[in-house]
Amino acid sequence: MSAARSGALVRSAGVRRLLQEAQELERDDCSDYAAAPLEDDIFSWHFTVRGPKSSDFEGGVYHGRLVLPSEYPFKPPEVYMLTPSGRFEINKKICLSISSFHPETWQPSWGIRTALVALMAFFESEAKGAVGSLDAPPAERRRMARSSLRFKCTTC
Repeated sequence: MSAARSGALVRSAGVRRLLQEAQELERDDCSDYAAAPLEDDIFSWHFTVRGPKSSDFEGGVYHGRLVLPSEYPFKPPEVYMLTPSGRFEINKKICLSISSFHPETWQPSWGIRTALVALMAFFESEAKGAVGSLDAPPAERRRMARSSLRFKCTTC
């Protein structure tokens, strides 16, 4: 099999997987997160996650973007936040164990939902100098949580 044909098969498998995940997430009744692909690009998704309860982020609603490689689910997504939170930089690729910064830890059985749940857990961890991470003071995080409710995405 040629490399081009092999690449096309992987891409079509990725598209099928993403369509399936989009349907599952649309039916999911969890109020902690939501995600969907952009209308014109199945490999570009926008998501919203709620700030973890009993944290400085509680009450916040944070919007972000996942950019999935054509080799998905065999390679992890790039993760970007679009809403200021005091935990992650906006419009900058974020280094997480479930992101493209660490393909060695990614598991193909994981999906968009797993990435969103993991991202919510990372909100409460320390930045420790990770790319795309911040450690804003608690009062600033709480202020940003309140102001996150006013964010309107111009793309989706």
